[in-house]
Amino acid sequence: MDITVNGKLTACSEGATLLDLILQLGLSPEKIVVERNRDIVPAGTFAETALQDGDSLELLQFVGGG
Repeated sequence: MDITVNGKLTACSEGATLLDLILQLGLSPEKIVVERNRDIVPAGTFAETALQDGDSLELLQFVGGG
């Protein structure tokens, strides 16, 4: 299935969850904010949030520094 991640068309396997995608991209779920189809997804639900064909995701990662 195809989803859009930060404006880029991305292939994703059927039945994948948001957590699967975050880990596949090498990101830390604790440092990510996700908007799915214009709605914020609570971090505690990443593992239960099944991705659907045509989903549009924006992933924002917190970066520390000084």
